[in-house]
Amino acid sequence: MRIIAHLDLDAFFAAVEERDKPRLRGRPIVIGADPEDGKGRGVVSTANYAARKYGIHSAMPISHAWRLAKDAERQGQMPAIFLQGSYERYSEVSERVMKIIRSRVVCSDALQHKSGRSESRLYVGVEQASVDEAYFDLTYTGDFIKAEYVCRKIKEDIRKKEKITASIGLAPNKLIAKIASDMQKPDGLTIVTADQAENFLAPLPVRKIPGIGPKTGEFLKSKGIETISDVKQYSLEELQDILGKPRRLQSGSRPQKASGWGEDIYYKARGIDNSPIVEEHEVKSIGQQETFRNDTLDAGLMFGVLKEMSVKIEKKLKHSGFGAFRTVTISVRFSDFETKSRSHTLKEPSDGADKIYTEAMKLFMSFFDKRENPQNKAIRLIGVRVEKLTK
Repeated sequence: MRIIAHLDLDAFFAAVEERDKPRLRGRPIVIGADPEDGKGRGVVSTANYAARKYGIHSAMPISHAWRLAKDAERQGQMPAIFLQGSYERYSEVSERVMKIIRSRVVCSDALQHKSGRSESRLYVGVEQASVDEAYFDLTYTGDFIKAEYVCRKIKEDIRKKEKITASIGLAPNKLIAKIASDMQKPDGLTIVTADQAENFLAPLPVRKIPGIGPKTGEFLKSKGIETISDVKQYSLEELQDILGKPRRLQSGSRPQKASGWGEDIYYKARGIDNSPIVEEHEVKSIGQQETFRNDTLDAGLMFGVLKEMSVKIEKKLKHSGFGAFRTVTISVRFSDFETKSRSHTLKEPSDGADKIYTEAMKLFMSFFDKRENPQNKAIRLIGVRVEKLTK
């Protein structure tokens, strides 16, 4: 029997801002791009629970969030605070939280062998899934009661040391643990044992299955599949037929079918997930991107932004423990949302913001003429990343 926990820090970025700035406590807070009085072009990174009551949520266009906040204000609600945030500070808090988790999860267990000798076994199983979430393996505790105790201690440590809260799902696998962690936010602890798993999942919206986004959700709804229980009415073969190989569709038509989704959803709807805890994810690239206030072909503006991004990438590179890179990749999104990427790999590893900037600038030059931009389209977004990293 596996016992897996998923921890999710509650409205993490906003929670850190409230903690560090007492004047913000209790206020609706939105972290993300500059809303520019409703003309901003980025998205919401995090909205705290007060802001969510206005209908604001992560990944929403910042301009829409601004309008919702203003609507609420006109109805007599508290004005929302929009902040661009400090992602370096959030990363520092995240690192300390992960240390708290590891300090509680690592456990020595004395095992008695037939020979009569005692051996100490060290259990370590923490997977940082993102800046504000982690999975950890508590199978070594032996049962859900002991695992619950560890989870409560972790929550208590985070509250005392970092002055923020976390919600945890405790379940027989990563899939159910992740879904469970979202059930009693904020500051929740939801336990789903193996014999409760299918009943727990059955009434939930199919969108609760990780990986099913709005388009796939709408496509499934068109087929009469709205809850996880609905999924179970279909055989594996039927789901593979519904969610088969991708097909090229005309603009404005139904979402494309997702290759492989049929089998994946079939098993997830039954609470089956054997994915392991992966203790370390190899960082394969480090990058930055910028969406312009107005679509542009101003090379001076773009190269100025490019230089700033190069400096930020160099800092991230060093902070992540890497000394050099060999590949520079750029991305360009035009005003019509067409997106292109181009890369160049160096013969020898290099480092430094100047080298990133120089190589990226060379790649960008072709987007100002007929080589990559024959229709002379304005540019909406640019991005740069470095790859083939070395320690």
